[in-house]
Amino acid sequence: MESAQQQEKKMKLDFKDSKYATGRRKRSIAKVWLKKGTGKIYVNGKDFNKYFTRDTHKMQIVRPFEIINQATDYDVRSTVIGGGHTGQAGALVHGIARALLKFDENFKPTLRKEKLTTRDSRSVERKKPGRAKARRSFQFSKR
Repeated sequence: MESAQQQEKKMKLDFKDSKYATGRRKRSIAKVWLKKGTGKIYVNGKDFNKYFTRDTHKMQIVRPFEIINQATDYDVRSTVIGGGHTGQAGALVHGIARALLKFDENFKPTLRKEKLTTRDSRSVERKKPGRAKARRSFQFSKR
């Protein structure tokens, strides 16, 4: 007799016949496996509602499915490494969008119009010598 946790763990890891894609943003990398299912999203073995605390991140992750009007048709399993929560959420969205294209190329115009298939190339600017940060200079003192 198996416990409920062991049964749920087996359900989480059953991702045969799934499509794989990688998403990136800032310093974060998301490996995403997508398959037909009931709309469950797991990030690093946890439900995405528990992994991401901000509502904006949760809305951002579900957005690719809402755009194609199939919010509960796919299950997602992903591992995310590097960066902070905002970068990880962006990487996850990028990976989900790329995996959806592997399921059906007809999603491409709608996802592309929302700029979900393109990697967000913005990252932190490097600190320059003689400056406090990348562009901020030290406080000027006349005397």
